Amino acid sequence: MTTHGEAAHDLVLLAWNDLVGLTRGRGVPLEALDERSRKGINWAKAGQALTPFDDIADNPWGPVGEAHMTPDLDTQVLVPDPDGGAPLSFVLCDGLEADGSPWDCCTRGFLRDALQRLEAETGLRLRAATELEFALNGIPLRGTPPFSLGAFQAGGAFGRAAIAALVQAGVEPETFEPEFGTSQFEICCAPTEGLAAADRIVVMRETIREVARRHGLHASLSPLTALGVPGNGAHLHFSFLDAEGRPATHDPAGHGGLSATAAAFAAGVVAHMPALCAITAPAPVSYKRIGPHHWSSGYACLGGSNREAGLRIVEPRRHSGDAEATGLHLEYRPIDSTCSPYLALGMLVHAGLRGIRDGLAPPPLVGRDPDDLSPQEREAQGIVALPGSLEAALEALEADTAAAGWLPPRLREVFVAVKRKELEMTAGLGEPELLAKYANAY
Repeated sequence: MTTHGEAAHDLVLLAWNDLVGLTRGRGVPLEALDERSRKGINWAKAGQALTPFDDIADNPWGPVGEAHMTPDLDTQVLVPDPDGGAPLSFVLCDGLEADGSPWDCCTRGFLRDALQRLEAETGLRLRAATELEFALNGIPLRGTPPFSLGAFQAGGAFGRAAIAALVQAGVEPETFEPEFGTSQFEICCAPTEGLAAADRIVVMRETIREVARRHGLHASLSPLTALGVPGNGAHLHFSFLDAEGRPATHDPAGHGGLSATAAAFAAGVVAHMPALCAITAPAPVSYKRIGPHHWSSGYACLGGSNREAGLRIVEPRRHSGDAEATGLHLEYRPIDSTCSPYLALGMLVHAGLRGIRDGLAPPPLVGRDPDDLSPQEREAQGIVALPGSLEAALEALEADTAAAGWLPPRLREVFVAVKRKELEMTAGLGEPELLAKYANAY
């Protein structure tokens, strides 16, 4: 006789992360996985127009057309439940057409194409990592000081289980910490290359949620879960390797310590950051977190170790023995877990490539909170405010013809339709209801 726990090992979810950053999928028997890796599983293309809620946006497919979601066996995740319950078992998929060509609305395919362009044009490979902040509901932490040992101990059982599960899932977790908010925590992972960096973000999100469920808790990665609490970011750290695998981000004589190529990449990101926000901070609640004086960035600018800058240079500890060339990297801050990590990283790469192609001059290094500068000082330094709402971010994307053009036309059409549907669905909600709705969805 087979127990429930043993039987659960015989089912695996063929999974994909969609335009709203949620992981969808269809389960298949584990013994069929090899066959599915060759022929995939059908999924209605209209499913890519799903909102985070119980509705779907208008889309070009309707009831017609299927994508073949095809598992990449290198991404398989299996995290057993130590108490004998169902394991976390899934494998990430690529969306393909019937002839095996990439589906133009596959988020994973979008990033793969961007990374191939980066390497073909510059010889560079991207390394990236994230730090995920989340609210953990169900742990009594009222009155516990932020970042304290008491908060760490209160979340310690969850933290130890989460780190163990992430290791089992193939992620390299580096830190678990209590954050500034009550019942808020953060987990950071080590960087990895290219497509695997976005895969790792998906795995981290789902593993954190799963471990919380196993402990009778609810982990929400929504950018803001309630009034009066700090927001949850998903800051993206990235650097470059050259064709020989050597670090290629640092030059001690360069602007802010950046190599010429990395500085031009940064210039492209800063130039297109208002449009990028539509992809990296793509929910109405995202703009309850982003803004001046929140340490979440309110302006498109480059800062040296400045947490109010949209893009900052992170310097290594020189006394630690780590070579500065390997430690120095960039951090993109106006990003949260309502985004597709594949779209976010892909758009970041396209923006940086534009900076490299056009030889954009690196933006000034902003050494203070840009909101403390006068409007004239900001104008002189080319510092512009980030959008204050999803509507404004979508308008910035549509106005930035270069950035809008990096998305395949149908993907752009459906993404914008989904986001406008979200705005329509949430337009009548008060702020507490809006925050609760996204806290439950994410």
